[in-house]
Amino acid sequence: MVKQSQLDDIFFALADPTRRRIVEKLVRRSLTVGEIAADFPISQPAISKHVKVLEESGLLVREVSGRVHHCTLSAKAMRAASTWLDRQERYWNDALDSLSDYLERAAADSDRPTRTRRHLPRKKTS
Repeated sequence: MVKQSQLDDIFFALADPTRRRIVEKLVRRSLTVGEIAADFPISQPAISKHVKVLEESGLLVREVSGRVHHCTLSAKAMRAASTWLDRQERYWNDALDSLSDYLERAAADSDRPTRTRRHLPRKKTS
């Protein structure tokens, strides 16, 4: 089971559009930091900072070979985020299905003719 703080780190990392684009690129294949930086209009040091955030969240694994840093996505971290999202989706789908069923029953009940109640006269109090 993934710790809450780990999920916080994953979703923090994915909150940034640049980091999400990096993740999208790494889905296809491993890339070096230089290859990642080539596709962005920001400096390589800025890309390196984004890569570091992804690495610290566990979404990215970096292997250093000399001066070259190879980046690969971590399936485990991606699975953890996906599992959490799936659990939330199931909860809300169940809750909304229950609400829908309740509203349908309430609508069906309101379509039935209602009995009129006879009210007893109130007793006078002295």
